[in-house]
Amino acid sequence: MKLSTSIGLGLAAAGVCVATLVISGPISGSSPVPATCPQRWDSENIGGWVPAAADINGVEESLVPGSPVKALICAYPGRDNAHPGGERLAGSRTLTDQAAAMARDLAYLPVADAEVGRMCTAMGGPMTNYLIRFAYPDGRALWVGSAEEVNRCVRTTNGTAGSNSYVGPAITTAYKDGTWRPVPPEDPCRGPGDRRGQDELLVPGRPGRLTVCRDATYSRPPYRKRHNRDIARALAATLNSLDTVPSENTCQGLGATSERGIRLIFGYPQGPAAAVTISMNCAPAINNGLLQADLDDPVRDQILRLAPS
Repeated sequence: MKLSTSIGLGLAAAGVCVATLVISGPISGSSPVPATCPQRWDSENIGGWVPAAADINGVEESLVPGSPVKALICAYPGRDNAHPGGERLAGSRTLTDQAAAMARDLAYLPVADAEVGRMCTAMGGPMTNYLIRFAYPDGRALWVGSAEEVNRCVRTTNGTAGSNSYVGPAITTAYKDGTWRPVPPEDPCRGPGDRRGQDELLVPGRPGRLTVCRDATYSRPPYRKRHNRDIARALAATLNSLDTVPSENTCQGLGATSERGIRLIFGYPQGPAAAVTISMNCAPAINNGLLQADLDDPVRDQILRLAPS
């Protein structure tokens, strides 16, 4: 692996995941995916841009479908996040033995429309845009664009599908060190809880365990209680039976309450966790970042019975 230039940015974790899809051939007449890094970041967006969208089966549902064998990481550091656009290529690194793991992790990010609401701060600081060219055994390729930025409000895209999940620091680590190194959080309550399928269900798939976390500030222990697969799946089924709407990641306060908020962390045998936040003094109270739902008394009671006291 060859590194032409490195940048000094912080490191962070990303979820571990596994996904495999079948890829069909490119659509006739589609534009070829460039084989080298563009010399400039040709967008005023921080992340959320690719030089060419690939016509590969599965790109609508997953950022990186299939099993690529090589990943070319192109880095475009900017002066600061207040003046984005036109950053010059600073260097590149090619991953081979870890390209498949990187692709699987990105494939597990939940896909979301750009219009999905999210809370973003407006701090000034450094930023670096990244392009990743995933190459497949048959010669096809796919670009993914993302960034590392202090506000963590970055969109990652393959030119067709996009995700609001933040993976910039993990890409920086791979670019600097040549290692794709997802590290699970020491405390599951503090993990991101982003999993593919959360745009369709509050709790996707078949979870194998549940951690109920009390109080988002974790300032008054005990704040964490674990439950087995049967309880996890029963609660997931309850939540998935509720009527949902696309999340705006905001809610209407219901007045003062002494009831602390709850975060549900659903774990799986493979891949990242899925998190659901319960805001007891807000409506809609249930939110997984992409979907929201109202909290009725039976569901509230079911969750409170599982929560630490």
